[in-house]
This record gives sequence, structure tokens and C-alpha cells, in this order.
Amino acid sequence: QVQLVESGGGLVQPGGSLRLSCAAPGFTYRYIGWFRQAPGKEREGVSYITAGGVPTYYADSVKGRFTISRDNAKNTVYLQMNSLKPEDTAVYYCAAALMLSALQRQTPNYWGQGTQVTVSS
Repeated sequence: QVQLVESGGGLVQPGGSLRLSCAAPGFTYRYIGWFRQAPGKEREGVSYITAGGVPTYYADSVKGRFTISRDNAKNTVYLQMNSLKPEDTAVYYCAAALMLSALQRQTPNYWGQGTQVTVSS
């Protein structure tokens, strides 16, 4: 059983930054994705990255503001979020999958428990 642990969420003012972390101690999965779900909205994919550290997807709404990266030595994937907007407010989840298509279908092998990000003045 792979346990994904997110951290780094919190309350930030518009225009601010946060860095989310997704740790999978002792395990390196092929694809890791970040997703988010805002109240009353469907969950959406935010960004995905390969085991080799190559980003494969950014949602249009976050392009140029968010950056995904990974440190395989630490089995951790990061989501650097800059220029945050109120519409970025959501619970952010990381997920691990063997295939990119599983992330695209939102059917990964494992989900994390989620971390709340609130952007508000």
C-alpha cells in the first residue's frame, strides 16, 4: 500500500505563493499528478509529471503560474503555486499512477488525503 501525504496548504492572500508537497516515503511511482476540487465543482487535473521529472500537463488556468517538479531522492513531488487567485481555492490532492492515461481519466492507483488551499484577503 502506497501512502501519499500532501502538505503545504494554507491561507494566502491573492498574489501570494504556496508550495505543496506530495511525499511517498520509500516509493517512486511512474506518474504523479496534482488535482483540485473546489466547493460545488468537479475535481480537475492541475498538473502531471513523469518519473523522470518531465511535466506533461498543466491546466490552462494555471499555466505560467504553477510549476510541478519532483525530487526522486526524497520521493517527493512539489507544486509551486505563484500569483494565486481566489479561484485557486480548493482542496488539492496528489495521485500516483502507472500510466499517464490513468491520471487523465482520474483513475490513479493511489490518492492522497488532500490539503486545503484558500486564497483570500
